[in-house]
Amino acid sequence: MSRDHTQSAEPAEPAEPAADSAEAPFLELLARGASADAYEQPVLLARAEGRPPERVAALEQAKLLALRVRSEMEGRRRREAELSALFETAHDLAGLRDLDAVLQAIVQRARSLLGTDVAYLSLNDEGRGDTYMRVTEGSVAARFQQLRLGMGEGLGGLVAQTARPYVTDDYFKDERFQHTRTIDAGVRDEGLVAILGVPLMIGPQVIGVLFAADRRARVFEREQIALLGSFAALAAAAIDTANWLTETRSALDRLGRANEIIRDRSGVIERASDVHDRLAELVLRGGGVHDVAAAVSEVLDGTVEFTESGAAPAAALETSRAEGHAVRHGYDWVAAVAAGGELLGALVLRGHPGLDPVDQRTLERAAMVTSLLLLARRSASEAEQRVRGELLDDLLDARDRDPRLLRERAARLRADLDGTHVVLAARLEAPAADADQEAAARRRLWSAASHLATTRHGLAAARDGGTVLLLPLRPGDTATDLARRTAKHLGTAVHEKVTVGASAPVEQLVQQLATRPGAVAAAYAEGQRCLDALRLLGRAGDGAAAEDFGFLGLLLAGDRDISGFVDRTVGQVVAYDERRGTDLLRTLDAYFACGMSPARTKDDLHVHVNTVAQRLERVGRLLGDDWQSPARALEVQLALRLHRLSSTAPH
Repeated sequence: MSRDHTQSAEPAEPAEPAADSAEAPFLELLARGASADAYEQPVLLARAEGRPPERVAALEQAKLLALRVRSEMEGRRRREAELSALFETAHDLAGLRDLDAVLQAIVQRARSLLGTDVAYLSLNDEGRGDTYMRVTEGSVAARFQQLRLGMGEGLGGLVAQTARPYVTDDYFKDERFQHTRTIDAGVRDEGLVAILGVPLMIGPQVIGVLFAADRRARVFEREQIALLGSFAALAAAAIDTANWLTETRSALDRLGRANEIIRDRSGVIERASDVHDRLAELVLRGGGVHDVAAAVSEVLDGTVEFTESGAAPAAALETSRAEGHAVRHGYDWVAAVAAGGELLGALVLRGHPGLDPVDQRTLERAAMVTSLLLLARRSASEAEQRVRGELLDDLLDARDRDPRLLRERAARLRADLDGTHVVLAARLEAPAADADQEAAARRRLWSAASHLATTRHGLAAARDGGTVLLLPLRPGDTATDLARRTAKHLGTAVHEKVTVGASAPVEQLVQQLATRPGAVAAAYAEGQRCLDALRLLGRAGDGAAAEDFGFLGLLLAGDRDISGFVDRTVGQVVAYDERRGTDLLRTLDAYFACGMSPARTKDDLHVHVNTVAQRLERVGRLLGDDWQSPARALEVQLALRLHRLSSTAPH
């Protein structure tokens, strides 16, 4: 950035660029993919040139924003690369019949994505009772490549024995596993320091271990452990498929008695190959779980359906998940769709009791592909929900007031911030047994609110122990109607009472934010006051808006004993009506509404004036002779209003 100088005695002040140009140098750094260190240069240069503090502060803020964008972009690129590698490996599994090629591809991609020096895979030898190196990538030591590990020996032997992932930052200083001279010598030859190992499993059985290792100290993050676990699942499936193909070929060789049997077996194998190809194509073109069910239905000549875990037979589903195989249930077959111990649903083959082993494996492979698709869809959905929450957080904290940028961010989420909106505060009412259950309940509420916001083209975020939503208000709708519908929808989704307080409608939201940055925060505070009022009035699980309470909303904000006040003020009248079936409360309401005129009250109630007088006399005996004094009358009217509000049931 150049500076102009003059020959005058006093140096001229440098011309300041427009405020909105602070982002320009950082946009250029983002465009060329500069390193994080490069983002300090514009700020350092501005300080060195003696720029005004306002300019330096603007650059600092722009730098932080640019680093956030860079981090998000890198995260998205990394997740995209991971998903792409998983899909490519799944395609290899469906398209290749060479086990060595598939396993080599898995360790190569694992090493590349985790950025490690070495990746390798070992398999268990049931005959010898140990585990041995099967495939390596990046290894240079011959002794290391020929290692055999006894069960429980070394980190790999511990993983193979316990069926659990293990990670060490420094192998030779880690005393959790048994060191042996042979294993330590091989590891020392290879120069490995940090090692991560995850089990290869077919159902509940461990068949080997997949490793990623570095020649320097390193901490493996949770996401990297999960990614290596996904590759391990694919490697186990590849080995299982290869074993299955080997078994099939051996059976065909032994059974080569007649052309009819051979043709029949060939037809089965062709169907299996066909379904593998179809499933691989579905994965690559982004098909859904119902597309997988339709493809398998056609191949197996039956009806295959994907069901939620709650709709499938519980015993058969649990057996399938535990054994890792499809199981028969009456005239149906059930294959659990699971990932990482989480049950996602089931594939059910209807009315097909006679299923041969090959077709059974086909159903199981379809269940595995279905789990991959569900995980991929969930990852994309969670990313979109986080972006929606970030935008709403920015609106609540008034971080961004540029109408153009707000519209662009909202448009990417298919939301329109120019219309009339309502801010809703939602909170669960059921008490949790412990902190873990409470956190899980809040996650369920946030997930349900995010789904509702997505379908309604709105926004949702977790906040203050509950959830806040920004939803558009449809023509002819009211904030109260929207609050009640939202409370009912969220309560049904999480199977618990959810109370929802709504703000008054906020019109032309984007324009308001330009002049009133705190508009969304103020509306949220109003929704919270309504929520607190509902809870104080004993209307948990209901929804209401600011328009329902009027000035009472201000009185109800805070911790007030509403029920105690009502009981102390008009409790005897309420109890009398409940015991005797009288209308004293209704008469009191009408009496105050008619300006405390008995004549007008009898017209309003359509009774004789003597009846009104008798009822008011009864009220006087219950409440005391001074109940019509100005101070007491005000308290009685307020208590009547609060009692009426607390007794209002949702429509």
